[in-house]
Amino acid sequence: MAYDQSFGFVETVGLVAAIEAADAMVKTARVRVKTVANADAALISVICEGDLASCRAAVDAGKAAAARVGDLAGDNLIARPDDDTNYVVAELIGSLRPKAATPPTAAPEKVAPEKAATAKPTAAKPAGRGKKK
Repeated sequence: MAYDQSFGFVETVGLVAAIEAADAMVKTARVRVKTVANADAALISVICEGDLASCRAAVDAGKAAAARVGDLAGDNLIARPDDDTNYVVAELIGSLRPKAATPPTAAPEKVAPEKAATAKPTAAKPAGRGKKK
C-alpha cells in the first residue's frame, strides 16, 4: 500500500443501504471499494481505499446515501494505515469474493494388502545386432 493511501469505512444495516453507499462512494471520489464485510446478520461494512481527501468525500457521500435508503450504523476514516492494519483489512475481514472451501479431511480407509504376484520375473534378452553365422 502506498504511503499516502487511506481507508474509509461506512457501516450500514441491510444490503440495499450498503450497495447504495458503495455506489455513491465510488461515483463521488477517486476511491475503489477494497472489501465489503458482513459483520453480523444485517451489518454490512463497505471499505474504500484512496487518498485522504477522496476517502473523506467518499465516506460523507456514502453516509448520506445509506441514511437516505436505510440505516447508517457508523463510519470511520483511517489516514495512512499501518501495514498490520492493511493486512487485517485485506486478508482477515470478509470480502465479496467467496473463499474456496476446503473439504473436511477424513481418516483414510484401510485397504487390504494386495497379494504378491507369484510369477517369476523373466530375464530380459539382450538386443542382438543380427543373426550369428
